[in-house]
Amino acid sequence: MAAVRPSIAALTAIYAKLGNTTFGGGDPTIAALQRELGERRGWLSPEQFALAFSLSRVTPGTNVLAFCAATGYQLCGWMASVSAVLGASAPSAVLAVWLTLGFESAKRNLHTNAAIMAVLAAVTGMMVASAFALARPSLTRQGWPRVLLLSGGTLLLREAWNFSPLQIMAFACAVGALWLEDGAQ
Repeated sequence: MAAVRPSIAALTAIYAKLGNTTFGGGDPTIAALQRELGERRGWLSPEQFALAFSLSRVTPGTNVLAFCAATGYQLCGWMASVSAVLGASAPSAVLAVWLTLGFESAKRNLHTNAAIMAVLAAVTGMMVASAFALARPSLTRQGWPRVLLLSGGTLLLREAWNFSPLQIMAFACAVGALWLEDGAQ
């Protein structure tokens, strides 16, 4: 157990701040919580962090919420565990619901629809440009048939035969293992 026992209110404030202002998914949030709770405040020992981190990885669902629940419990018990999860997730959930309601009500506004369609077009363009940048090294005189066949095959497997993304990746791995390029033996 940590030498200093924080208050539930102090813990909840930390989980709320870091859980709702850290971007990049669960790992950056967990790293920020480890830095704040362990290194900066000395409330969480390295052993406690390792246990909470390990358990959060094997727990179904969102890893960061499992980590918050585990560290909250280790530091102050069940109430802190519940407070940690609520602090880390409730503000973001409320914001997501609020934004969804706002977009739903804005559907009837011509200017809002135009802005949403412009953003959609820009994002689609960025995705196509990224895909082209990734495929460009393979678009040689000998490589383009492979790119065309794999891209078209993926689309066909998904749209015509309703393969799942995991089935498509498994199929692509098999094709890639069997279809060796010249000199890649």
